[in-house]
Amino acid sequence: MTTDSTTAQGGFSAAEFERFGVVGCGLMGAGVAEVAARAGLQVRVAVSSEASRNRGVRRITGSLDRAVAKKRITTAERDAALDRISFTTVLEDMADRQVVVEAVAEHEPTKLQVFALLDKVMDNPDAVLATNTSSLSIIRIARATQQPGRVVGVHFFNPVPVLPLVEIVGSVLSDESAVARAEYMVTSLLGKTAIRSPDRAGFLVNALLFPYLLSAVRMVESGVTAEVIDRGMVEGCSHPMGPLRLLDLIGLDTTVSIAEALYTEFKQPHYAPPPMLMRMVEGGLLGKKSGRGFYAYT
Repeated sequence: MTTDSTTAQGGFSAAEFERFGVVGCGLMGAGVAEVAARAGLQVRVAVSSEASRNRGVRRITGSLDRAVAKKRITTAERDAALDRISFTTVLEDMADRQVVVEAVAEHEPTKLQVFALLDKVMDNPDAVLATNTSSLSIIRIARATQQPGRVVGVHFFNPVPVLPLVEIVGSVLSDESAVARAEYMVTSLLGKTAIRSPDRAGFLVNALLFPYLLSAVRMVESGVTAEVIDRGMVEGCSHPMGPLRLLDLIGLDTTVSIAEALYTEFKQPHYAPPPMLMRMVEGGLLGKKSGRGFYAYT
C-alpha cells in the first residue's frame, strides 16, 4: 500500500500519517515498524542503543525474509520496506512524526518517562501518541503529558505482521478525533481489524485470555505436563496453539506484568500470577525469547 493525499473515510488522508514513529524495537516494536513500512509509510524507530538497533534490524529483516519465503511479499517489496525504515538513538528525532507508537517494555515508569519526553519534543500538536501497552492504564500514561487528549492505546498482538486484530483504547481524556485517527491508521493504512475497548486493565482480549492461561500454569503446578495440557487444548478444542506454548511465545515476564496489572485492578484470584510462574521468571526462564520456558528452544 502506498500513501497519497486522497481524503478517505472520516475525513482523514494517508498523507497525514506517512511520517510514522516507533519507540522500541523488541518483538512488538519491530513488528509495528515492519507493517508500517510494508504499508508504504516512512518509519523512524527510536532505540536505546546501537545493540538494540542491531537486534531490531535482525528481527525486521528476518521477518521480511520469512514473508518472502512464504511468497507473501516479493523480494522487491521486502527491499522497499527495509529502505523505508531508519533508526535513531535520540528521541528528539521523533519531533516531525505525525504518529508515534510506543512499544517499550511493559513497565509503567518506563512508559511514563517515554511519553513525558515525547510530549516535549513533538512539533505537531495534532500528532497521535499511541501506546502498545497490553494491560496498563491509558489515562495514567496520558497524564504524563501536557496534552492527554492525543494519547491513545493501540494494542497490537504478537506476531504483529500475522495477527489481524488491534485494540483501540481511548481514555476519559482522549479526544474522539485522536481515537478516530488511530482507528483509521490501523485499518485503512495498516490493513488491520480494529475493535474499541474501554480503558481497563487487560482491555478486552487479555482480560478474557489470561485467566485461562494462568489456569494452565496452575495445572502444571499440580503435576500435569505442559505437553499433555497443550495437546488437550489443540486436539480437543481446536485451538491453534496450547496455552503453555502460547505463554512461551508471549514471554513469561510479560505474562507476569499483565497478570499483576489485572490483579491490581480487579483483585480477583484468577488474575493472580501463580508462584511457579514467578519462580520461572526470577530464574530467567522467560519462554521462547530466552531459549527456555515451559519448553526448550534451540
